[in-house]
Amino acid sequence: MYPKTYETLAQAAERTGITVKTLRRWITSGRLPAFRYGARLIRVEPHEVDRLMCAVKTA
Repeated sequence: MYPKTYETLAQAAERTGITVKTLRRWITSGRLPAFRYGARLIRVEPHEVDRLMCAVKTA
């Protein structure tokens, strides 16, 4: 089994083009699981962020 990887909200935002503010909203609403390390550090699993992105149907 592979070790879990985590990224900061800033890294996830840069990688996907989703704003940190939107990622925080998704965490608050329960759509995106997140992990807190200490009082201020929040990490997410990259595959969980990717899971929330969906393809746009083209004509």
